[in-house]
Amino acid sequence: MKKETVELLRALTELDGVPGFEGEVRSFIRSRLEGAVEFEEDNLGSLICKAAGKSESPRIMLPAHMDEIGFMVKDVTDDGFLRFAPLGGWLDQTLLGHIVTVRTRKGDREGVIGCTPPHMMPREERDKVVLRKKMFIDIGARDKKHAAGELGVRIGDPIVPRQEFKVIGDGKYLLAKAWDDRVGCAMMIELLEALRKASHPNAVFGVGTTQEEVGTRGAETAADVVSPDFCIVLEVGIATDVPGIEGEVKTQLGKGPIIYVLDAGTIAHQRFNNFVLDLAEKKRIAHQVSLLEGGATDARAIHLHARGVPSVLLGVPARHIHSHAGVIHADDYDATLKLVLEVVKALGPAQAEDLMRG
Repeated sequence: MKKETVELLRALTELDGVPGFEGEVRSFIRSRLEGAVEFEEDNLGSLICKAAGKSESPRIMLPAHMDEIGFMVKDVTDDGFLRFAPLGGWLDQTLLGHIVTVRTRKGDREGVIGCTPPHMMPREERDKVVLRKKMFIDIGARDKKHAAGELGVRIGDPIVPRQEFKVIGDGKYLLAKAWDDRVGCAMMIELLEALRKASHPNAVFGVGTTQEEVGTRGAETAADVVSPDFCIVLEVGIATDVPGIEGEVKTQLGKGPIIYVLDAGTIAHQRFNNFVLDLAEKKRIAHQVSLLEGGATDARAIHLHARGVPSVLLGVPARHIHSHAGVIHADDYDATLKLVLEVVKALGPAQAEDLMRG
């Protein structure tokens, strides 16, 4: 992986952008691609980046959602502690003790997620999972008046996990928050930059979508703007190479992108999926094939647009997603980006007609 790519991944993952508050990420993508693409936004804030090619069709949509899982201020107690609601899917047992940032109108407030100390719990409660509704965030407020007044906390303020980007292990393992889906945003950026120098027989629309983690909402409105003929979702995949996972297809870090045949919201378009698989084999790009019975992606909304949009899902394998920090492998990112570029370069009008005709 190039040093420039590492720094791009660092910059994107350290930005804050929970569902409904993706502005930092959108501004970063726009500034990075200024002059390289044509921009448009939908009314939910999704950023459409068009790279014109030799033909106006097929229109290929490459969504990568800008939002990450996080929280929102639900209430402030009389003592100045914050109750919070999830934005996206969390396991309660991953929350305690983690540092978060509350984004208020008067600036960022650092805090820690806490609960009743084990010393104060009945013995029978200590081995049970503490539920989120019993947790709170301590931002160092003296009381409710101090939190709301001087510190500027309001109900509805976004709360973001705090985690620095780190290179670990042998130098190819990358640890950060928000891989889901800043890894897709990075691929979208690098793909569109590469297309400035590469011929492609189609029109490509890289889209930073909003609110994917709360129901693929931005993908639905963005598809109305793009009116795509095909969709390639740029996402993370779930690596199953960790202890405790049994009865699932083995997907590993360092073995290439995961080409999904199914997730909880989409059955991959058979002919289009085979087109991608055949290209991966022809170009000798390492890849894995799997399915995901729980969890959906932007393809759920996009593949149902208008008369239907043939869609495939490519995932960079990631460990520990939907927690404060995840791990990916540099080789998987590079291989996924290479595969997407090959698909875009190969999918022209004639190929599109064949795939549609079946």
